Amino acid sequence: MRDLRASIVFTFLSLGLCAAVYPALLWLLAHGLAPASASGSLVERDGTVVGSLRIAQEFTRSAYLWPRPSAVGYDAAATGGSNLSPANPKIAERARELLARPGMTDAGPVPAELVLASGSGLDPHVTLAAALYQAPRIAAARGVEPQAVAARISELARDGGGLAGARLVNVLAANLALDEAFGRPGAER
Repeated sequence: MRDLRASIVFTFLSLGLCAAVYPALLWLLAHGLAPASASGSLVERDGTVVGSLRIAQEFTRSAYLWPRPSAVGYDAAATGGSNLSPANPKIAERARELLARPGMTDAGPVPAELVLASGSGLDPHVTLAAALYQAPRIAAARGVEPQAVAARISELARDGGGLAGARLVNVLAANLALDEAFGRPGAER
């Protein structure tokens, strides 16, 4: 009986330590050291949360930078790829549909990331090359010079780290900066 009581006490102590104390300490530490990141890197505009810098969102209007396609419909609760083989005809069909979207230009080869989904389906960045490819469409929709849009996008590019020196642009941050620089084209995305 004594062993049973010791086992029960140990179980509840372990449960309390591992399920309550440890997570609470990590939460406090994260919010103390990096409060913005710990809260999801949320971005507010006029007191309303418009998105997160860490999770891609769908932008379809021509006046905005488009993210990579998402096999999960930009749903953070369903993160993942399509699990389709590269040889599956559905991949080519999806790429053809994306290439036929209004606003896609025939100015040189389309960066692959604009027609191929990522493994997570939620990458918040595109390469600088993919962002600059979209500059003429964005400029035409906003009624400004393509060079001005390209310059603003280039200012926002950051080192991508281990991606063979690729410079990355956060899509949400770029779209907010474009609104700031050239005016907001409307309330919809």
